[in-house]
Amino acid sequence: MELSYKILRRSVHSFLQNYHYFTTTIVFLAFPFSASILLSQALVPFSSSLYPQIYNHLKILFDAAGFPSSSQIFTLLNLKVSQTITSSIFTLPFTLTFFLITKSFIIQAMKMNNHKENLQPSFVDIISYHYKPLFQTYIYNTFFLLSANASTFCFLFLVFSFAEGLGNSSPSLTLFVTAAAAVFFSVILANALVISNMALTLSGMDGHGGYMAILKACVLLRGRTSTALFLALPINVSLAAIEALFQFRVVRGYHNIGGKSSWFFLGLEGIFIAYLYSIFIIIDTIVSYMFYKSCKIGGSLVDKEDKHFLRIEFIEEDNYGYLGDNNFQELP
Repeated sequence: MELSYKILRRSVHSFLQNYHYFTTTIVFLAFPFSASILLSQALVPFSSSLYPQIYNHLKILFDAAGFPSSSQIFTLLNLKVSQTITSSIFTLPFTLTFFLITKSFIIQAMKMNNHKENLQPSFVDIISYHYKPLFQTYIYNTFFLLSANASTFCFLFLVFSFAEGLGNSSPSLTLFVTAAAAVFFSVILANALVISNMALTLSGMDGHGGYMAILKACVLLRGRTSTALFLALPINVSLAAIEALFQFRVVRGYHNIGGKSSWFFLGLEGIFIAYLYSIFIIIDTIVSYMFYKSCKIGGSLVDKEDKHFLRIEFIEEDNYGYLGDNNFQELP
């Protein structure tokens, strides 16, 4: 817990040290992604035919798996998963461009800040060294998250099938199993998201993306999962609060708009909320970077048995903040 507070404090301090750079250049890069996230979650469920199709397919899948259709928990889960999938599809172009480019610039800025370098590398250098591995890792992260969700649903299917086979379908047992399944799904999803986020940071740091970054993230987070979850909690709660604020102020105001002047102020308010969302995306990347650095400084990242079995090396930085690949080994 104390380590988490230190990382958060150092992250905020680093953000304030580079306040003008982060709140101008970086926010400008992150703003299109933030706006797409807010608009997609607000408008997609009401304007797209894709959302009801995904919802109906998931409902059929849940019913076929034996999940209790009368449970409000699974109804809410189906609703949220359908909305997340639809929003992810519509925001994918912004994610693969503006979001990953933003992370690339933040990681590079943190490296240069740690090494007290004033000379900023060119845009081409950042894209070639940071963006490409981030792009590769994001693609692998997508399949990793899909696999985690599919594995979880398969396990829940076995649990409900076993409970149904016992012949005891009392409401109390169904409620208990449903609540336990929801908690289990939340824990698996939270851990998968933490691993994916750390994998992106690792790929941006060492310049190597793909499945190897996910494997390194799993090794890195061993024994530090609680710290990673605690660090992710305030950022995700803040992002959820900003999304709710956008729904309350902008979306509701859009349906109750009065005149032309209201359009202007409503647009300004939406821009400000998207700007605030971009700020927290920047802070989230800084926190991930600081967490990686704290793990690296705090001791050996992997023990000798892990290195021998996995054949991976966490690459050391040179004097300019870049990472060499002399000791990097691929899995056989």
